[in-house]
Amino acid sequence: MVARNADDTPPRLPRPERVAAFRTGLSAESRAAAYLIAKGYRIVARRFRSPVGEVDIVARRKGVLVFVEVKARSTLDGAAESILPRQQQRIAAAASAWLAEHPDDVQSLIRFDAVLVAPGRIPRHIPAAFETD
Repeated sequence: MVARNADDTPPRLPRPERVAAFRTGLSAESRAAAYLIAKGYRIVARRFRSPVGEVDIVARRKGVLVFVEVKARSTLDGAAESILPRQQQRIAAAASAWLAEHPDDVQSLIRFDAVLVAPGRIPRHIPAAFETD
């Protein structure tokens, strides 16, 4: 039996390149999480989603709550260049949503980090990769 949508049409399958990008992103997030754990961070959440944005990793270390953006590209420099201001705003908005859902975290020191991932390279962690208003 073939699954159908509400209007009785077959569901549209995602394009292969979208599936590949999704899997690459999941792999990069797993590598970034493992790298952060090795550096002494405790992962609080992965892929936190809110109506206003998403945070790849929420982590803690020494009283600091860290919202981490993970970027995977063919080079580490390319990954660094791909964190655009509009995306930073969405991450900050998602962080605000996190704080609204977790009021105990409001008093924490907060930081926005990035972890850059490229094939065959050790991930690069950039503490305080960007600031928000």
